[in-house]
Amino acid sequence: MKRFAVIGLGNFGFHAAKALFEDGNEVIAIDTDKTRVQAIDPYCTEAVVLDSTDKEALKTLGLENMDGVIVSTGTKISTSILICLYLQEIGVKKILAKALDDDHGKILKRVGATEIIHPERDMALRISSSLSRPNILDFIPLSDEFELVQVGPPREFIGKNLKDLNLRAKYNVHIIAIKELVPENFVLVPPASFLIKDSDILIILGKSQDIRRIKALK
Repeated sequence: MKRFAVIGLGNFGFHAAKALFEDGNEVIAIDTDKTRVQAIDPYCTEAVVLDSTDKEALKTLGLENMDGVIVSTGTKISTSILICLYLQEIGVKKILAKALDDDHGKILKRVGATEIIHPERDMALRISSSLSRPNILDFIPLSDEFELVQVGPPREFIGKNLKDLNLRAKYNVHIIAIKELVPENFVLVPPASFLIKDSDILIILGKSQDIRRIKALK
């Protein structure tokens, strides 16, 4: 199980926190607005009313131990910049920050954000790509209990081949494809001799409960 924090519970932050929590992760949801915090409370591990521009208050949450922190504050640019700076100083290793435009994103990067999110642009690119280059995986009918997901390989998978891992027997899941990032390549229905590397992305089909077991591995 991974641990995340979401700072700022507007539309994007609310749904990001809820999705992470429903995927089996621990989630701390943070906002200055009590109403927003109350709304997210059923969909997170802990909901906190807190001013994240207060560095000392941030320190009390143990965010440096999180697998990632999402910064999704409103239109006041200085707020997100200050929060990213404090998170970086506290020692948070993975900071994903929502940017209003390219310049805002550049500044967030300079003060500690490791990944910049442009929600509208990213969604537009995804929709455009799906229209111009439809992915056959999108058309596989799945019941509610099954998932088709992309995950990075857990540490214990790295350096082993698919035959040795025997994921079908151990976890009741199937690796139907692998994206190799170094060098870039796509392997559909990889052979049993395929050796897993830390730069690979596994495309796995299985029941939701079994997928969660894979995601929980470190």
